[in-house]
Amino acid sequence: MKVLASAPGRVNLIGDHTDYTGGLVFPMAIDRSVRIEFDRGVPWVELLSDVEPDAAFLPLEAIDEVEPRLVRPAWARYVAGVMWVLRPEHGGTGFITSTVPVGAGLSSSAALEVAVALALGFEGEPVELARACQQAEHVASGVPCGIMDQLTAAAAVDGCALRIDCRSLTVEPVPLAADLDVLVVHSGQTRSLTASPYGVRRAQCEDAEVLIGPLRDATVADAEGIEHDDLRRRARHVITENQRVDDFASALRQGDTTAAGALMVESHTSLRDDFQVSTRRIDELVDHLCGLPGVYGARLTGAGFGGCVVVLAAAGTDTGLDAWRVRPAGPATVENLPT
Repeated sequence: MKVLASAPGRVNLIGDHTDYTGGLVFPMAIDRSVRIEFDRGVPWVELLSDVEPDAAFLPLEAIDEVEPRLVRPAWARYVAGVMWVLRPEHGGTGFITSTVPVGAGLSSSAALEVAVALALGFEGEPVELARACQQAEHVASGVPCGIMDQLTAAAAVDGCALRIDCRSLTVEPVPLAADLDVLVVHSGQTRSLTASPYGVRRAQCEDAEVLIGPLRDATVADAEGIEHDDLRRRARHVITENQRVDDFASALRQGDTTAAGALMVESHTSLRDDFQVSTRRIDELVDHLCGLPGVYGARLTGAGFGGCVVVLAAAGTDTGLDAWRVRPAGPATVENLPT
């Protein structure tokens, strides 16, 4: 059986480094995706890619003996992670095409994981798909990521961003007005989370929770009572970012784009100063973009340490930069192809 599996990338409008503490995030799936034409039926998985020179080849019978994070080539680790979690009954051969840039903070790995899971025959609810692919990312990369990226790809709603509660895993679509543009500008700094302090930041949040309880339920006053400077900063970011997510969603519903833009700038300042995941290049880019006519706000998007800036702007705004204009896309899909 031949199938076409497709999963979108995502851009996070606000709410970063909150998902792994059960907080709130506000991403949207984008009209850039990973697509896999897959012919099921053989006892191995072999995938070629339009952006990678070397193929992924993984026999089903050997998956118990595989350590996914040691698989070569490196991109095949995500394929191995999905296979390790799902233990599929069949394999297949296929070809991957992707319009989601790698290392840009637009969730290329999660899109690949979700598309591979669907190609291999996963059947279940979006939350189940997201949980499986989150686990696959953990075993493939060793990065203790939250569930935002995978759940965005699995549960997206066309034309909407998503307010996701990462504790209850409830998803609330919020329409994006037609007179708004979401632009993504690459900083020129690619990054790999496996080589970044991402795991350190998560551990610091966990250490803060030992002191003041779940950050989802804590107050700024609780955070200010932490003596350790780094832990106080990390906790303060998460607590204030959760509130910004709700305020941002309310601003979009009310059509208050000025307030929404200001919240994005506040979020960036918090990521820069309290969570310390920005870079000088990204800070300069945010400052430049926020000074342009038609731009309501801009911020680092994703985990940080490089990657992209997301911009909320009036429709048709020209930044003068090489920017991707993205629209909110629908969820991952799989369909049968003619044989």
